[in-house]
Amino acid sequence: MPVTAAIKAVVFDIGNVLIEWQPERFYDATVGEARRRAMFAALDLHGMNDGVDRGDHFHDAVTAFAALNPDFHAEIMMWHDNWADMASPAIPHAVRLLRALRANDVPCFALSNFGIQTFEIAEGRYDFLHEFDRRYISGHMGVIKPDVAIYQMLEDDCGMAPGNLLFTDDRIDNIRAANARGWQTHLFDGPTAFADRLVAEGLLTPEQAQ
Repeated sequence: MPVTAAIKAVVFDIGNVLIEWQPERFYDATVGEARRRAMFAALDLHGMNDGVDRGDHFHDAVTAFAALNPDFHAEIMMWHDNWADMASPAIPHAVRLLRALRANDVPCFALSNFGIQTFEIAEGRYDFLHEFDRRYISGHMGVIKPDVAIYQMLEDDCGMAPGNLLFTDDRIDNIRAANARGWQTHLFDGPTAFADRLVAEGLLTPEQAQ
């Protein structure tokens, strides 16, 4: 069997890895499940958000989308006005893993689909977002995962070989794109399994991974 390359840096997605991102849950709680289902069936809100993640101005993008869809204008504006409530709460065990890795002098990078303005909001709420060694935020890069270019840009900037990167993300399409470049990967489905992976790789002790 081939020998796996040594891990020299851990790359974190943010949404649903370090911070919960569940817009549907927010809308169910505020306007009701039936209204939310009707809106998401009629409109591509996640597509609107992809534009923000590529660098579209957050307020302008949401306002324009709301103007085009007056039947759901109030609900669409919630995406802007209540965004911090959608990107909530933090996932404490995952944050502890980030901090434990950095305490062990393991470089930690963020690679996340995030808008320029929305990331500024998140930074003001979650101090751990300032703690990465490097941050690769799609809105500033003009490209989103799983486009191959964003992975290439990270490799070029950090100077590490793909096989030396361990990447965790909750979306399988993003994981597959990283795999195709030769990155080591972990499909995130909760912090406990990721903690076990970090221990298995020798990056943390079991006590540090708690």
